[in-house]
Amino acid sequence: MVAKGTDTAASIKLGKEQTDAMLNVQKEILEAYEQASRAWLARVKSEMDLWSALGAKLSATRTAPEALSVYQECIGQRMQMAAEDGRRLFDECQKITQKITGSLSKGWPTGSS
Repeated sequence: MVAKGTDTAASIKLGKEQTDAMLNVQKEILEAYEQASRAWLARVKSEMDLWSALGAKLSATRTAPEALSVYQECIGQRMQMAAEDGRRLFDECQKITQKITGSLSKGWPTGSS
């Protein structure tokens, strides 16, 4: 009878440890998503600023070559932003993947302690 009570207590402890570990992983992943979300919102703002500036610059041009130069500059900036977006997306995915695999590599409590 004593062994059964000990097994139940160990099972409860194991369940709590597993639940706590899972909650910590979820918390870390949620924090990573929140950071990514803030970065992408800032990125959307910079995109709006870029296109707004293009409109203002184009309205101030006097010749077609001048307008083409302004447009070319804007497209160059947009291409640079796209490259940065790709790097950011890769880094964010890598960070989240590392958090998940890190939690798995730490191992879940086995209850044998």
